[in-house]
Amino acid sequence: MLGVFDQPFVRPSLIQRIDPRVRMACAGGLALCISLLHTIAACCFGLALGLTLLAAANPPLRPLLQRLGAINVFVLFLWCVTPLTTPGTPLAQWGFVAVSAEGVRLALLVSIKSNAIACAFLALVATMNAPTAGHALERLHCPPKLVFLFLFTARYVHVIAQEWRTLLVAARLRGFRSRTNMHTYRTLASLLGLLLVRSYERSLRVREAMVLRGFSGHFRSVTTFRAQTGDGLFALGLLVCMAGIIAVECLGGLNV
Repeated sequence: MLGVFDQPFVRPSLIQRIDPRVRMACAGGLALCISLLHTIAACCFGLALGLTLLAAANPPLRPLLQRLGAINVFVLFLWCVTPLTTPGTPLAQWGFVAVSAEGVRLALLVSIKSNAIACAFLALVATMNAPTAGHALERLHCPPKLVFLFLFTARYVHVIAQEWRTLLVAARLRGFRSRTNMHTYRTLASLLGLLLVRSYERSLRVREAMVLRGFSGHFRSVTTFRAQTGDGLFALGLLVCMAGIIAVECLGGLNV
């Protein structure tokens, strides 16, 4: 999830002009709205809205395709399993293996929903860096401990990953080769334990450094959020779109 806050997505666009608090709240509301849909027509409208927001965000193509590809790999796995395991009216059958219409519909709904929510988050949330996102969450009165956990994880997950790579290189220089045997399992377990110890020691040093700099349990940011008329119009427009999606859902949509 933290891979969403990569710098390539932070670039000038129409979405960048919107207050981060408004973007964060709209992304959460839109995700909740889309996740509760049950008709294909309403989900398609949600996907169209997500693609429109994504176009306004002007994301770089390669990182965008990488993230959408990672999501759709999981969706592809659902297509391989759900139509075969969901009971219902068979569309095709080979011996005891049958593809049900209900399974196909469920897989299609999950595909559209997941891509719609991903597009909305990539457009609204990935276009801000992690500190700005954490500050926006704090201003939206999210639990402080959750905000701290998010910020520290976003800051140090790459540091811990680099530490793990260093440990692996050190092990390989000493003749370690990964195989399917007990020696490999014991070595990897030892490396993981050493990584936990080093992470704990680093956390103590980070805490001491923060205390020495006057940290009192509250993050202070140099960024000041100021809501403007455009932010209100943007939020109102998204609310109208969500109301239209809900109206399509209530009317029944395409029940296939």
